This record gives sequence, C-alpha cells and structure tokens, in this order.
Amino acid sequence: MTADGTIAAIATPGGTGAVAVLRISGPAALAVAERAGGWTPGSLDERRATLRSLRDRDGRVLDRVLVTWFAGPRSYTGEDVVEISTHGGRLVVRRVLERLLECGARSAGPGEFTERAFFNGKLDLTQAEAVMDLIHAQSDFALRAAHEQLDGRIGEASEGLRGDLIEVLAQLEAWIDFPEEDIDPETGGALRGRIAGIIGSIEALIRTADQGRILREGLRTVICGRPNAGKSSLLNRLLGSDRAIVCEREGTTRDTIEEMLVVEGVPLRVVDTAGLHATRDEVEGEGIRRTLKAASEADLLLVVVDATLDPAVAMPAELPQGGRRLLVLNKSDLGEHPGWSGREGLRVSSRDGAGFEQLRAAILELAEFGAGDWGEHSVAINARHRECLSAALVALKESDRLLGSGTDAEVVALTLREALDHLGEIAGRVDTEEILGSIFQRFCIGK
Repeated sequence: MTADGTIAAIATPGGTGAVAVLRISGPAALAVAERAGGWTPGSLDERRATLRSLRDRDGRVLDRVLVTWFAGPRSYTGEDVVEISTHGGRLVVRRVLERLLECGARSAGPGEFTERAFFNGKLDLTQAEAVMDLIHAQSDFALRAAHEQLDGRIGEASEGLRGDLIEVLAQLEAWIDFPEEDIDPETGGALRGRIAGIIGSIEALIRTADQGRILREGLRTVICGRPNAGKSSLLNRLLGSDRAIVCEREGTTRDTIEEMLVVEGVPLRVVDTAGLHATRDEVEGEGIRRTLKAASEADLLLVVVDATLDPAVAMPAELPQGGRRLLVLNKSDLGEHPGWSGREGLRVSSRDGAGFEQLRAAILELAEFGAGDWGEHSVAINARHRECLSAALVALKESDRLLGSGTDAEVVALTLREALDHLGEIAGRVDTEEILGSIFQRFCIGK
C-alpha cells in the first residue's frame, strides 16, 4: 500500500439495503466528487450533508445522493474526505464507485483508510487494531474492550512503560558518559529496582492475553464424553435450539459440531463431539480421533457423564491431560447412581434445564471472566501485543542479569534499547513495514 493519491471504496457491506456509503480520501477527494457529480467547484460546505444528483460521463443521473465533505486534517484519515450516501441497491452502488474511479480516484486496499489515519497521526497502531476489533465484536465484553482500546488504553499503557524505560536508559547513559560526576553512588541498585517495576507491569499486561484472545475468538469449549451421555442435548440446551441430532442409538454424532454463543457477555465456541468408546467402525473411529484432537486444543473441557450409571462405566477411558475441565453429571432428573456421592461436579438436566445457570456461572469462573476477574479490567492485549511485550520482557530480564553481574554498562544499555524498540512496536513508534502490512490487510475494504 501507499499513501499516495486519492482512494475510493464502498464502506458498507455488500448486498441490498436502504442506504450505502462510499468514501473518498486524499488530496483530490473533493475534486473527484465534484467532477463525478458535475458540481460547481467550491459549492459544497464543509461538514454539511448536501443533497445532489450524481451523474455518469454522459450526464445521466446515476442517483440522488447525500454528500458530506470533511476537510483535512479534521477527518478520519487526516486528509480531505468525502462521504457519499446512495440508495443501497447493488447496481447503483457499483455504478457510483465506477464513476469515482473514472474521475481520478483509485480503489482502496483493505484497511487503507485506517492505515492513512495511522500515518497521519489520527490513531496509534493499537487504536487502529481496535477499529477491527470493534467491527468484529461478538459480545458486550468484546465491545467494551474494543472501545477501551480505541480510547488508547493499551497505547497509553505501553507508552507509559516506554517512558519509564527511556528514563532508566537516560540515567544509565548519564552514568556511562559522566562517571566522574558521581551522579548517583547507588545507580546500579536503583536501576535494577526500576527495571524490576517495569518487568512486573509487563507481566501483568501479558496475563491479559488469554482474555483478549477469548474476547476476539471465543472460549473454545469442547463437550466430550461417552456415547449417550447427553452431550448433544447439552449443546442444544445451551444454544436454546435443536442444533445437534439427539438419538439414543450410539454413534449419532460422528463429527465435531461447532456453534457460537454468548454467556454473560463472553463469547463461547462450543464444540460437540463424537462419543468416546471402543469401535471398529472406520467412520466412527475417525470421529473419535477428531474428538481427542478437539479436546487437546480446548480452552475448557466439559466432560459430560450419565449420572444414572456407575462412574466406572460412565467416565470416558481416554482424555487429554491438563487444561481446564469441568465434570458435568447429566440426567440428574432421572436419579443419581450412588457411586457419584461426594464426587465434585455439576448436576444438570438437559431435559428440563435444571442446573444450567450454575453451569454457565462455572464456565465463566473457569474462563476467569467473573466480576472479580474482569469487572475492572480495561486492557486485553492481542497476540501481536503479547509477542512485543514478551520480547521486551526477555531483553529487560537480560538487562537486569547483566547489571547484577557487573557487566559493562554499555552492554546493558544495548539490551535496554532492544526492549525499548519492542515496546515501541506496540503503538507503532518503530518503523516496521512488515507488521503494518500484516495488520491492515486483515481489514475490510472501505475501512
């Protein structure tokens, strides 16, 4: 991508609707719009929606449109921007875009409007990513986290750490450059203390990465157990609809079924799986292999058992070790086998819904999204932020080790600068073209 020239794109989703919006941004944005409509130059007032006819090259009216001009730098991109609202038919929108391209604009690439906003200082890189998170938010928590990030909370946190590190580096370099001044006789110990504080803050931010991933992608929750434990019934009850086939015959579910739902603002990607048991059926065996694979990749395992059966019979013989899991004793309405007495687990009935409120609360607690875990949080970093912070953490710990071992201060300064660069990458303070390309190419065209 390049910030040169004037770009245009459709900013609303494809399909038919009441209204569609097209955007133009760049030095010739206003001239392109005036040329496309045959309007007198200078006849549009800034920030005022104006009803006009937009015409094709032969002067025929393509549509009656509302045109709004935002003069740079007081616009989303920081450049001159024109927004054109048309009727939402597929053909009329396509014809209007074609007309804008005829009149001197070029097609925008994915995320190019937001990329220009970043380069023109309207957004930092974390805020640019928040625009995408806001568009794709699937829950209230995700929406709130995206707004917090768009307000600059992650950028502020990373820049605050960067500012603290700049002070540490400045103090160290003053110690290097002017040893005869005796700037601080305890500089080494003082610096290590300040580095330890920055390390603690970075580690706290890194701990929000899992919550950030869950907000963006959903908590991968895999339902597993033996055949006829009621796994599909449990999925249907959670969803509130008959998504999975329920049958008393073994092997009804032969492949994984994945659905998205939101529990108390937290998105869950719930996966129903084939029953775990010994089989010679090739297709059923493949379903069981997929079950074990899904279970090994889960954020949370719901191990569903038939509570009317002896635990030795009801429990699946094979499950991946480790990870968060919850034992769900299903069919509690039919009576519980004495062998479950005193065993921890949630008693539920997929038939009448008993225990499902407690099940949802337990899922949130295990996902660390209870009020005590998330209620006051305002930062949820993404995978890129985590990578930058982890690299900075490695460099800072190495700096601390070098200071403690009496290594030359010049070597310590090099590792501190490395940490500084990694922190700068979070908000885009370091020129990293590869990172920028990766981020903005995931945007939709027109944003």
